[in-house]
Amino acid sequence: MGVFVIVIKIAWSDIDIPSVKSVNFTSLNSLDLSLNDINSTIPVWLSNLTSLMHLNLNDNLFHGKIPDFIGMFSDIASLHLSSNSFDTSIPDLLCNLSSLVHQGLVGNMFSGPIPTSIGLLLRLEELYLGDNQLSGNIPMSLWLLSKLKNLDLSGNLLMGVLSETHFTNLKNLNHLVLSVNSLTLNFSFGWIPPFQLDRFSASSTNIGPHFPTWLQTQTNLTRLDLSNSGISDTIPEWFENSLSRILHLDLSHNQIGGKLPRFHFIGANETGDRFLKMRSNKFEGSLATFPSNMWYLDLSDNLLSGHIPETDETLNPNLYAVNLSKNRFNGSIPVHLCKVPSIGVLDLSQNKFSGRLPGCLGNLINFYAMDLSYNNITGVIPNSLGSLKDLSSLHLQNNRFEGNIPVSLQNLTNLVTMDLANNMFVSTIPFWIGEKLYNLRFFNLQSNKFIGKIPLQLCQLNALQSLNLAHNNITGTIPRCFSNLSGMITDEVNFISGQFYYEANILVSMKGNQLVYTKTIEFLTTLDLSSNNIIGEIPDVLMNLVGLKNLNLSRNQLKGQLLELVVRNQLQTLVDPSVYEGNDGLCGPLVSRICKGNNSSYNYVGEDEVQEDDEDLWFYIGMGSGFVVGFMGLLGSLMYMRIAHFEMLENAYRWLTVSILLNLAHLQRKFL
Repeated sequence: MGVFVIVIKIAWSDIDIPSVKSVNFTSLNSLDLSLNDINSTIPVWLSNLTSLMHLNLNDNLFHGKIPDFIGMFSDIASLHLSSNSFDTSIPDLLCNLSSLVHQGLVGNMFSGPIPTSIGLLLRLEELYLGDNQLSGNIPMSLWLLSKLKNLDLSGNLLMGVLSETHFTNLKNLNHLVLSVNSLTLNFSFGWIPPFQLDRFSASSTNIGPHFPTWLQTQTNLTRLDLSNSGISDTIPEWFENSLSRILHLDLSHNQIGGKLPRFHFIGANETGDRFLKMRSNKFEGSLATFPSNMWYLDLSDNLLSGHIPETDETLNPNLYAVNLSKNRFNGSIPVHLCKVPSIGVLDLSQNKFSGRLPGCLGNLINFYAMDLSYNNITGVIPNSLGSLKDLSSLHLQNNRFEGNIPVSLQNLTNLVTMDLANNMFVSTIPFWIGEKLYNLRFFNLQSNKFIGKIPLQLCQLNALQSLNLAHNNITGTIPRCFSNLSGMITDEVNFISGQFYYEANILVSMKGNQLVYTKTIEFLTTLDLSSNNIIGEIPDVLMNLVGLKNLNLSRNQLKGQLLELVVRNQLQTLVDPSVYEGNDGLCGPLVSRICKGNNSSYNYVGEDEVQEDDEDLWFYIGMGSGFVVGFMGLLGSLMYMRIAHFEMLENAYRWLTVSILLNLAHLQRKFL
């Protein structure tokens, strides 16, 4: 008689799990409830499934404790609980499942040590504990699990020193993932491991300072990640032979120097998805040959120089991402890249490239991100770039581009970021940017030669959260319709970049400091109109942009009474006097100019016009100043006593000061 096996894959829409009281599936062999976003504890009715051999609850929102009845599944061979919300310690009951072959607990919030009873799982072949909050030393009992093939302990708080003695029994080990822990790997120089790894990941562990010599014994290795592992060595010659087999190599964020190895990849997978990441090291010299058969290439932040070699015959036709930024490459932009239509990301920023931008780049219709910033590229932007309809991020800042922004760029309706700062563009700001580029969030035209008024069409960019028009020759007034820029109103982060294998860099001037936003770009909300010839009053509706983290209106020709406008809003940013400096027509205590009159036309009153014998006025001013000084003294005492809520008190002081200054301004108008 054959074995009766039942496999059920249940979708959340098929059954309301919490409402089920009991299920009569005593012969059920396998149950898969994965990928359903089930938000509950593990249901009690599962306890009736006594014949279960495979249980998959991955990718849900299960939480609470692991129920005791799970420990009664004596026949269970695979238990998948990954990507849920369990936030307890790993219970010993999971170590009592003597038939267990596969255990997956990745991506939860399990804390505390790995149970020493883990050594009871003598049949275990796959153990996945990554991306939790496990701490302490790895128990010695784990290293006795001689049938282990795949071991993932990455992304935890584990500590200790691992040596060859820990791996003596692991002859079947195939995948070893130890990344992002406080572990030190200390193997002797001549150690020959008992295993043959296919994957070894030890990112952000302590391996250095030398390149691990035992890797030359691993003839099956296809994935190797030693990024940020403290290596300050050169790549040994024997490693070049290993490169022919490795599909995914990451040596980033070390201090590896010398010449780049030869990248001649061979093997059955000639056009496979090869990843080569060697960023943030000290490699120097030229790039003798362009690495062949690459899908993703990152050699950024090194000391490489010279021209990019011609490699028409060896380029992978599936090449997707190339990052050579932060090096010393020179010459023209490599035209041969135009012959690889699969390219989606090209980052050649912060080099010494010169010449004109090749028009053939417009043929790369799969472009997602193009960053050519911080080079010496000259000429105009080719009209052909208007064909890149999937382009999301365009960075051409800090070059020597000139002329107009071509009208063809209005076709780039998927643009999220357009940074053209620090070039020599002229003419007016194109109105079609507001009408056509409706997905634009980050728009930077700083330090060019734009003239004319700010087009009202920019107010149609509802997603816009960063607008920088500083250091141009813009005239006219600040549009009142800026109040429609809803991206600057909300504090909620609803921006999903979707930019794979590329990190945008946006430079922002904030309170005199130059800040670079990269990973936190979604939090950037700024409006910078400084150093132009903008006239008129600051629109009161501008104060509705409560999501702004930075506002700069300095060095223009703005006028009007400032203080009453500012205190209507809760933005602490607006209290900074540097936001308004260089506007001689503004008055109020924040800019140290007395206002005269109560109508909309404010006149500047010089110090020589103040009536020095007005004793009542100076009495109130002196009383207010004395209060402010006294309050500051109180705060100073609290600081000395290290009061925990200093920031709250500082805010209170700031707003109280503004209120006092507002009252003083009122008194000034009364007496004048």
